[in-house]
Amino acid sequence: MPRLVAFLRAINVGGHVVAMDELRRLFTAAGLKDVETFIASGNVIFSSGAALLPALEAKIAGRLERALGYPVPTFIRTEAEVAAIAASTPFPDQRMRSAKTLCVGFLAQPLGAAAIRTLMALRSEDDDFDVQGREVYWLSQKKQSESTFSNAVFERTVKVPSTFRGMNTVIRLATKYGISLPTGRP
Repeated sequence: MPRLVAFLRAINVGGHVVAMDELRRLFTAAGLKDVETFIASGNVIFSSGAALLPALEAKIAGRLERALGYPVPTFIRTEAEVAAIAASTPFPDQRMRSAKTLCVGFLAQPLGAAAIRTLMALRSEDDDFDVQGREVYWLSQKKQSESTFSNAVFERTVKVPSTFRGMNTVIRLATKYGISLPTGRP
């Protein structure tokens, strides 16, 4: 059975507190196997034989909303996709090394041309973006908490559900679960 990673929105932020034991229980009750969580921000690693990942995303999101009482957008990636994201260098190396923030935004579907134009209009001296398939990479010269950009700004402006993770979190997740990185990142 393939191993997958679900990146969940609205877990342990904004007053929505969910214990990781409870999150594992909810995934297991949905028939998913080998369920583990990685840090308390809504990263769930599991095995599933589901062939259609969009249908699995909808199933998990529906179960979580019923159990928790609020919407939990769910974005699933395969091990290979997580490895590619962790190994990605969406900006020149020097800019990535000097930045205070490098995050990945997970989307259900690739952005259309109009949405990409809307996102790129948010570029500033401090914040830059790169869109690759179902991921948005955000590079900032400021700390995440100091930037005018955020997941909420993205969703409000681009009008697309998403969840963002720090690139270090994605790399640590890939490393911990033995997901091999194709381009030699740690």
